[in-house]
Amino acid sequence: MSQASSAPNRLYSDVIRERWRRPRHRGDLPGANAVAEDVNPLCGDRVRLMLTVEPQGRIAAARFVGDSCAICTASADVLAELVSGRSRSDAAAVEVGDVLAVLQAEIRPTRMRCVTLPLTVLAKALNGGRGA
Repeated sequence: MSQASSAPNRLYSDVIRERWRRPRHRGDLPGANAVAEDVNPLCGDRVRLMLTVEPQGRIAAARFVGDSCAICTASADVLAELVSGRSRSDAAAVEVGDVLAVLQAEIRPTRMRCVTLPLTVLAKALNGGRGA
């Protein structure tokens, strides 16, 4: 077997593939009190993020649903994990670099919106999003 044929064709990192196939935080969140949704009109990715924010401002739980590509789904799943247990302000401070570090992937500029869409939805949810 030649080196070229034995090398795997890796469009996505192992983390992206795993989080897309078996997301840990996908599903509805009954009782969510901060909810937002957005769509990337260029590709059709849609993400809805649901948070349960405690009165003192700590995010007790985060879940997402939507129809999106592997990168966007993995990004939403990672983001839900990153913000769970954090204060609103700490969650709002999560940046694209934080998500990319967990995804362990080099994302092409043309696909960066796939990573940032869940962050946009998070900002909307934290800024008063309710029942999108």
